[in-house]
Amino acid sequence: MQIETLRLFCDLVEAGSFSMAAEKHRLTQSAVSQRIAAMEKELGVRLLVRLRHNTEPTAEGKLLLENAHRILALYDDCRRRLREMQQPVSGSLRISTVYSIGLHELPPYLKWFRDHYPNADVRVDYHRSDHVYREVAERRADLGFVAYPNCEGHAGLDCDTFWQDELVLVLPPDHELAERSTVRLTELADVRFISFEPDLPTRKAIDAMLARAGVQVNELMALDNVELVKRAVELENAVAIVPQRTVYAEVRGGRLAEAKLDVPSPEIVRPLGVIHRTGEELSAAAREFTELLRNERLF
Repeated sequence: MQIETLRLFCDLVEAGSFSMAAEKHRLTQSAVSQRIAAMEKELGVRLLVRLRHNTEPTAEGKLLLENAHRILALYDDCRRRLREMQQPVSGSLRISTVYSIGLHELPPYLKWFRDHYPNADVRVDYHRSDHVYREVAERRADLGFVAYPNCEGHAGLDCDTFWQDELVLVLPPDHELAERSTVRLTELADVRFISFEPDLPTRKAIDAMLARAGVQVNELMALDNVELVKRAVELENAVAIVPQRTVYAEVRGGRLAEAKLDVPSPEIVRPLGVIHRTGEELSAAAREFTELLRNERLF
């Protein structure tokens, strides 16, 4: 069965008319009839019923139609990708991201992408999560990257989770809890604590986790990004709960210590996601970048 015959069948069912399908495909009605008859013979079933004023699919025809749309979509996507392989990715790629993802997750992917697609103009802007959603919705960014992706309440946007990070306790190396590999949440009661600002998704997840444990911390300050939180932990001899990837360099360099939290795994998982506009085909650059994120782990 040829792809174009499958496409002809779909168009014929949609139009409900041999003459309209013939016109669209620049064929005679006789040629359309012959191709459909050959398809029915190959499959061994009747696909269409000719009525007085239109043509309708049989039950078998409806099943074929349902699967034909998927087959054609895959085929067309494959053809597009093959064409793009012959043409280096170029054009602009505008990324809006929260600080933690932009500074600690994306850099190796941005470097790889720029090295392999030097004709692509990649711009990265750093914002709070609510601003990232707005940037994509208002077409100031092609892709947005946030933690705890949730597009409910954001009309015209879709969210896809692509990675997961883990929340850990971070503290100065000389802190009384620094020698512990695992810390219970109850041990944080009244401990000097640096928080994220209340409207940030990571802060909401941490608050919910502490509330379930019945723990109230001694919050010294609330800051709007992880870089400020880490610095405050150092200066204030305090602790904080942050994404593990964001403190890798400080822990390795001995500036901060890290401890796992003794809580069920689902509570400390921090999903990371990409935002894009609903129903819009991504540019070649945006599509290649998201495929890179999904298919490769560069660290």
